Amino acid sequence: MSVPLYQAKAEFFRMLGHPVRIRVLELLQDGPRPVRDLLAAIEVEPSGLSQQLAVLRRSGIVTAAREGSTVVYELAGGDVADLMKAARRILTEMLAGRSELLAELRDAEVAAR
Repeated sequence: MSVPLYQAKAEFFRMLGHPVRIRVLELLQDGPRPVRDLLAAIEVEPSGLSQQLAVLRRSGIVTAAREGSTVVYELAGGDVADLMKAARRILTEMLAGRSELLAELRDAEVAAR
């Protein structure tokens, strides 16, 4: 039995729903990175990073390659980078709307005095 598209999308977004996974994807937008660089940039315990990288790997969003004793991760495709950029644009618009609302509330408070 196949999963409806909306359910598959929900599962995809749930898989992205962890701050460490999002940060890894942001960092990998600039190109492949060894695990040690990811650890330094994210400041999380190695076991925690390993768990989150495994989730991303299993989902097919990132790939891993061994270079000697180093494991290097990279995005599996450009669509993930595009998704991260779209999320940034959406959040920027949402927060801009909130700051406008906050300014209106402050103006109303000053006028009420």
